[in-house]
Amino acid sequence: MAKKTPFVEDSIAVLEVNNQKMKNLFVLIVFFLITTSSLAQTTHALRDANGCHVIGRGFVVVTNNSYFTKEDYTRMSRLGANYQVVRLELGKLSDFPGAALDPDYLLKLDSLVQLGKHAGIQTVFKMTIYGVDSFLWEEFWVDKNNMHKTYMDAWKVVWNRYKNEKAVKGYDIVNEPRKLTMDISYDDLTDKYLIPLYQKLIDQSQKINPDKYCLVQSIFMNKGEKINGNQYAEITTPINRKNILFAPHIYQENKALVKPTMLRFEKESKMLNAPVFIGEWGFPTFDITDSTMVGKLGQLNYMDFYIRTAELFDSLGVNSIKAWFSGNPRKQNFMPGGPSTWAIFSDNHAVGTVERKYITDIIARPYPQTIAGDIQSFKYDFATRSLAVFIKSDNSKGASRIFIGANRHYPDGFSIVINDTFVLGHNPLKGGGFEVFKSDHSSNPSDFIWDSNRQQLVILQWPEDKVDLHIRIVPGFNNLNN
Repeated sequence: MAKKTPFVEDSIAVLEVNNQKMKNLFVLIVFFLITTSSLAQTTHALRDANGCHVIGRGFVVVTNNSYFTKEDYTRMSRLGANYQVVRLELGKLSDFPGAALDPDYLLKLDSLVQLGKHAGIQTVFKMTIYGVDSFLWEEFWVDKNNMHKTYMDAWKVVWNRYKNEKAVKGYDIVNEPRKLTMDISYDDLTDKYLIPLYQKLIDQSQKINPDKYCLVQSIFMNKGEKINGNQYAEITTPINRKNILFAPHIYQENKALVKPTMLRFEKESKMLNAPVFIGEWGFPTFDITDSTMVGKLGQLNYMDFYIRTAELFDSLGVNSIKAWFSGNPRKQNFMPGGPSTWAIFSDNHAVGTVERKYITDIIARPYPQTIAGDIQSFKYDFATRSLAVFIKSDNSKGASRIFIGANRHYPDGFSIVINDTFVLGHNPLKGGGFEVFKSDHSSNPSDFIWDSNRQQLVILQWPEDKVDLHIRIVPGFNNLNN
């Protein structure tokens, strides 16, 4: 048996004390330790139109050969999504070689926006260079043949189309910008070419869409070049524009390298004065992974580093988008492990339904989705199936939503515990709303509504305003002592 440190012994002793005052003191100490180490969650927060603190989660949605329905978007929201990143094809929006503006494609984009809107999912558009006969990054950086204008004109089609659509929140302007054979350092390419291009595009976008976000990425490094195992160069110079989000990608299977990468992203976020909005994440899965539990490519290994990545995301309060919300009719085959895919569904259809649950159960973990007030910290403990959230309430901001995913995480029911003075329980065998197990004069159970369709807890207003609250979601019901 491992020897207990004095800190562990003291902590156990405090936990075992029955005196309620000592328990409350312990909670306050934990709250202080968590909040002082996670200030990024409030200083660089994503906010909605009402000023609520939002944690954005969702999926990349591809637009080639995919035709989505209302049921697909219900499935997406029940996986915890409140954002989608729709991947645009430059070949259907521009005058580049082999490209042309496709009116039917625009109607398809309209459909994706509306499907998301009706499911409570906001949209970000991301431009890719797919569908163009020729696009050389070296020519693009030096603006050969006025490429910047042609690229910007493609964006203007989108900017003008959605300038009045509130469900469209922003634009990821240049996806995975590259260097390839250009004889220049990544720092110089970033400072001399990427940042000036971003400034030019952002300025034009915000003339049309002043209230929408512009998302920025760093240079995608050449094969074999990485920083802490991550193939994206560092941005060290401010862009000096408002209303931007920092949207790096992270595809990392080495647990030891996830933390230094995320801390680097956090440093860049502060320098850019832009919340982190992870544009893509999640190491691809291989054919063998679907049938193998153990080993380097086995499901247990995937669960291990996906959980570690998810915990780091939550500890920093970042927003994160998983690739891809799709099945896998086609797979890539350029990695040593064999055929692989980023798709979260395993069936061979463009729009899948059969989950890779060793991935989706981690993606769809409970979290505070929209909070009237400030989120100080939150953590979902996978072992105990418990969510702990520390907030400062502000009822003037409106309603709050906590994604719970009870259908997969709490089939035995769950309880909501607020400051140990207000406890509600949801029994799935009884259906409907909540049972009241404990209440005080400030608590109003009718302010707590269960949205079973979206698997969310809706809080119309908090029991107390402008105060620190500790909210817990725990498995089972009538769990007063957990």
